[in-house]
Amino acid sequence: MTWWIYIVRVENGKLYTGITKDVDARFVAHCEGRGAKFFRSSRPVAVVYREGCSDKGTALSREVAIKRLSKEQKEALILNFSLVPDKPLSSTGPQE
Repeated sequence: MTWWIYIVRVENGKLYTGITKDVDARFVAHCEGRGAKFFRSSRPVAVVYREGCSDKGTALSREVAIKRLSKEQKEALILNFSLVPDKPLSSTGPQE
């Protein structure tokens, strides 16, 4: 099963990076206030990046590498990322 690294943008503009086996379910959990304590101070707005990895170890290594990037570098990563054919998730449901 694929492990995913994902980035969520929150209301205050900050970015949260995490890993999971199911990005959609994890995003819903974040929107419902379950999961990471990070979301206690600001609500999630949208999944803005996701990247698949073949195993958990690879996903964890990639997560650490992304977390070490500056906000500007993360924004560039997001800008170059395409969710096609998937549509990005937001706290109000799939985007059109």
